[in-house]
Amino acid sequence: MGILEDLKNRILIADGAMGTLLYSYGIDRCFEELNISKPDEVQRIHQAYVQAGADIIQTNTYGANFIKLSRYGLEDEAKQINEKAVRLARAAAGSRYVLGTIGGIRTFNKNAYSLHDIKRSFREQLYLLLNEEPDGLLLETYYDLEEAREVLKIARKETKLPIILNVSMHEEGVLQDGTPLSEGLTLLANLGADVVGINCRLGPYHMIHALEEVPLLKDTYLSVYPNSSLPSLVEGRLVYETDDEYFRNSAIEFRNQGARVIGGCCGTTPNHIRAMAEAVKGLLPITEKQVKIRKQAAAPIEHHRTEPPLNELANEKRSIIVELDPPKQLSFQKFLDAAQQLKATGIDALTLADNSLATPRISNVACGTLLKQELDIRSLIHITCRDRNLIGLQSHLMGLDTLGLCDVLAITGDPSKIGDFPGATSVYDLTSFDLISLIKQFNEGLSYSGKPLGKKTNFSVAAAFNPNVRHLDKAVKRIEKKVNCGADYFISQPVYSEEQLINIHNETKHLDTPIYIGVMPLTSSRNAEFIHHEIPGIKLSDTIREKMALAGSDKQKQTEEGLAIARSLLDAACDLFNGIYLITPFLRSDLTSNLTHYIQEKETKFSING
Repeated sequence: MGILEDLKNRILIADGAMGTLLYSYGIDRCFEELNISKPDEVQRIHQAYVQAGADIIQTNTYGANFIKLSRYGLEDEAKQINEKAVRLARAAAGSRYVLGTIGGIRTFNKNAYSLHDIKRSFREQLYLLLNEEPDGLLLETYYDLEEAREVLKIARKETKLPIILNVSMHEEGVLQDGTPLSEGLTLLANLGADVVGINCRLGPYHMIHALEEVPLLKDTYLSVYPNSSLPSLVEGRLVYETDDEYFRNSAIEFRNQGARVIGGCCGTTPNHIRAMAEAVKGLLPITEKQVKIRKQAAAPIEHHRTEPPLNELANEKRSIIVELDPPKQLSFQKFLDAAQQLKATGIDALTLADNSLATPRISNVACGTLLKQELDIRSLIHITCRDRNLIGLQSHLMGLDTLGLCDVLAITGDPSKIGDFPGATSVYDLTSFDLISLIKQFNEGLSYSGKPLGKKTNFSVAAAFNPNVRHLDKAVKRIEKKVNCGADYFISQPVYSEEQLINIHNETKHLDTPIYIGVMPLTSSRNAEFIHHEIPGIKLSDTIREKMALAGSDKQKQTEEGLAIARSLLDAACDLFNGIYLITPFLRSDLTSNLTHYIQEKETKFSING
């Protein structure tokens, strides 16, 4: 008799955590490698779950795939680790079922690995496990529904063995992309999973509530593997605390919601499994249930902009935005004066960097808010992934929407080691690609976790484009990827070559997404040399450097030459692009004001002559 035959008439108890137990013993490294280096320890845990009453034992292979093992330099040991895992579980299980376990890879950093690489890694581990002839497969902890769908298709094509697939939720009753849990599980059942359910992240309370909204499926059973509790941090170590009696009562509730496979995830121990096994012993599975209808969330409130997005402006007319760095010191008046001067020229927006070059400045959100309140200036707020984790980024976006700052630039951010505090930590929970996707999800009224925000935001999302690279076609591929993530328009690094402007136009003219071309006036020969040699991604031509050098130490000549070079670049840029991005050096708003007037005069002459 196999698992599926057994499940027709009884509830099966699965085992609990492996990694948490090993961690509690003071082992804090690749747990899957212990199949080789400490097999007795792994087998002892399997045996403890068998003695506790588990009917199903899973292999210690959650992260035994190429991608995860490569973090430890163990990718070449994948075959041995997986083979050994099945044999250890089999030796301990006796007559119990052994499931080959494969864990999900995607987390919040969705773009860390391509779906192609994930499928290749999954397929390799799948073959290794199937060669050892387990009784079935357990695919668990899939936060990303797309990943779950794709790996299930592969597994179902390659084997007729029973497949249990557990997804994970950040929020009760909803998956990461906003799909209701019941819809997600139904989809996976239709793709061939024999058992579908939930595991990890949440404890019994929230999982019971989530299952109340899930109907019994016609030809597919339900599973549930809760965490023992939310972990606490005790002397630098994660500790889970939940008593066995709570799990005993929870097991009855799981059974009442239709679960036929009941196990444990993070923090659970043989004691938790024993309590659940005793609780459901002799109970038959339910065949009918009253499904709680999920209360429909009110449609997210539309958020209407009072001004057209900058990408629309650049599609319709000449649009000029100007970057003005927030001050490094708390004296603010000079910044306001510069902003006032730039407003008078009729620019479309001021762009405010987010601690550029990893150097702390007054918050660009504070600057943007004051500019809006005091000068009625539109701000484009840069957001880096460097300084905020996922929690901070989501909070930051909610704050920007609350303040009505709807124009944002999503960038990775310069690494902290190049700034004033080289010992500071760079976070990088997300990449710029992930951040763009997250902002677009906000525009659908959904938080990262899939939970409704109560309203739709209306962010217009800019992305960075660095054309100052050896292979421009690769940079264009990168912006195409950002377009796919949802970027509305692009802002380029400063360009110092008319020939390069033509190349950029030729390589990007197939895109419908507008580009604001960056132009930054040089202030001196020293400034030119610094930019050429020390600013990542920017190189000046020998001709430009020579022109700035010939200006000598005369500040007036330096300014005139810097402006002359910038005007020449603008002549070429304006012929090819509608969007112009002027970067103000050292709060020299007189320079960018001069160039703004120059562009506008060109436009006026063109209109008259045209």
